[in-house]
Amino acid sequence: MKSIDTWFAAYATCHSHPGNLAIHKVAVPGIYLSVIGLLQALPAPVGAGWGPLIAIPVLLFYLRLSFSLCVGMALFTAAGLWLWQGMAAVSPIWPWALTLFVLLWLAQFIGHRWEGRRPAFFTDLQFLLIGPLWVLAGLYRRLRIPY
Repeated sequence: MKSIDTWFAAYATCHSHPGNLAIHKVAVPGIYLSVIGLLQALPAPVGAGWGPLIAIPVLLFYLRLSFSLCVGMALFTAAGLWLWQGMAAVSPIWPWALTLFVLLWLAQFIGHRWEGRRPAFFTDLQFLLIGPLWVLAGLYRRLRIPY
């Protein structure tokens, strides 16, 4: 398995334009949250929904790369699940999650047009999981939290 530094170095090659970086700081976490919402909107065989069930293998992948970043992503995931659960109490969540998903992906592709490079996940789908970790690692670096 690749190291976290190897993943981040490869991901960074497609993310250097200031506009693309700014979009990614907002869009990547938003897409992550929208996917949680879409999963929560699906009928599930258990009461907790699909969000927590799918989050488990994702968080295990993160754990193999970095304990500290996994903790941060687990907290972010839990906050997302809590947010969608609260919204589901007053309104169907799938239209909100789907709208967020589509709009943020459009923003991502605009950023990559500015970048002049295709998104990293076109070369390896695992980059869809690396993106949120990469954004969180940037926050950790600014806060001087080791990962």
